[in-house]
Amino acid sequence: MDSVIDSADHSGQAPGAGGLDLPGLIRARTGEAHGLQARMVNPQLPRMLHAIGFDRTYVRAQGAYFYDEQGNEYLDFLSGFGVFAAGRNHPAIRAALHQVLDAQLADLVQFDSPLLAGLLAEKLLAYAPHLDRVYFGNSGTEAVEAALKFARYATGRSRILYCDHAFHGLTTGSLSVNGAEEFRRGFDPLLPDTAVPLGDLDALERELARGDVAALLIEPIQGKGVNIPPPGFLRSAQERLRAHGALLICDEVQTGIGRTGKFFAYEHEQGVEPDIVAVAKALSGGFIPVGATLAKDWIFEKVYSSMDRVLVHDSTFGSNAMAMAAGLAALQVVEDEKLVENSARIGALLQSRLAERMERYELLCDVRGRGLMIGFEFGKPSSLKLKAGWNTLQAARTGLFAQMVVVPLFQRHRILTQVAGDHMDVIKLLPPLNITETEVDRFVDAFDDVMRDAHRGTGLMWDFGRTLVKQAMQRR
Repeated sequence: MDSVIDSADHSGQAPGAGGLDLPGLIRARTGEAHGLQARMVNPQLPRMLHAIGFDRTYVRAQGAYFYDEQGNEYLDFLSGFGVFAAGRNHPAIRAALHQVLDAQLADLVQFDSPLLAGLLAEKLLAYAPHLDRVYFGNSGTEAVEAALKFARYATGRSRILYCDHAFHGLTTGSLSVNGAEEFRRGFDPLLPDTAVPLGDLDALERELARGDVAALLIEPIQGKGVNIPPPGFLRSAQERLRAHGALLICDEVQTGIGRTGKFFAYEHEQGVEPDIVAVAKALSGGFIPVGATLAKDWIFEKVYSSMDRVLVHDSTFGSNAMAMAAGLAALQVVEDEKLVENSARIGALLQSRLAERMERYELLCDVRGRGLMIGFEFGKPSSLKLKAGWNTLQAARTGLFAQMVVVPLFQRHRILTQVAGDHMDVIKLLPPLNITETEVDRFVDAFDDVMRDAHRGTGLMWDFGRTLVKQAMQRR
């Protein structure tokens, strides 16, 4: 573990000399993580990890790879739900954080104007020249919460529109605009908000006509399912919103900072200029939680309209020096390593190679996405041999086949992926933006192996599928 955590701090004092010996603590307690989680944190997490064979103990990570205690290498095609856009433990971002610690800045004074926050705001706004100001919080859901409050106050209206199947966070305000019922269930009553089908301009117009809509909140690509709005929808929605005095809010928490081959995903559609944009995840560099809400000047001027309202929306840890330095360093890495361009190029390669497999594998029915945010969907096969197994899985629970693919990708090929949402047979790929053709080749070869196995209709994958069916039936 000495290779993971430095054996001396940057002041030159050895750990344990009057302070925490973190490397020693980790060495002494390695192997206890799942037990501690089960007893004192989330009891269902280790149960779930054990059920699907994901209960590994990881000891270090670098770039697109992480390693378990046996030294096995795993390819990361999840990147912490999009957090590690620059890869894990990027040396330039680590160096920036060491510099902040060594500088011993007067941080979180609360009654000052922190320089690093101004510099990061300046850097972010350069990518969105139609926006003027930035609010810094601590996460994606906080960035969305700020957007909701700002939109409601600035317009004087209460209702927010969102899209079916959307995901915007799990705090109460963000949950109110969450299109996934499995997250909302049991937490009512929520805010007075309304869902509209993704891409349905007529439904949007009907809601706007009521005159109480503050904004439409939308992901340019939905994270749950990797669903892309129809061409022209964002631009047309923007026009209708403005005609009714409502705002367009783009949730770029997962899609932003290069993930889709543009810095912001809304840039894929010409003429779209949101009034408010929420970002997070990749802005952290994978180290320090941070969220940012970018908006037009007149919105900020309304919210912060006087000195009496200077703290009307604020966060104790917002704009802290470590988070701001991580953001500055992460954006510098994006620029220096041309990660936006790499996302577009490698993403197109990966998506095209997966799309070619649709003719080869009848269970693969769609491949979609932009940049390195790619979803591939499975559907009902035509052959009788596969149809029976597929129908059994669907009868037990939609989405089990996708889980059947995720598990052997991990257990057999040590590639980490995720199902793109509950009750859907879609797998989402979110690899670091600095992957190369080497990682594409490794993934496609592994995918071929798993799909060949799946199309035999028998064997270990279908045995595992029957186990999933039994578990699904027991939960009913």
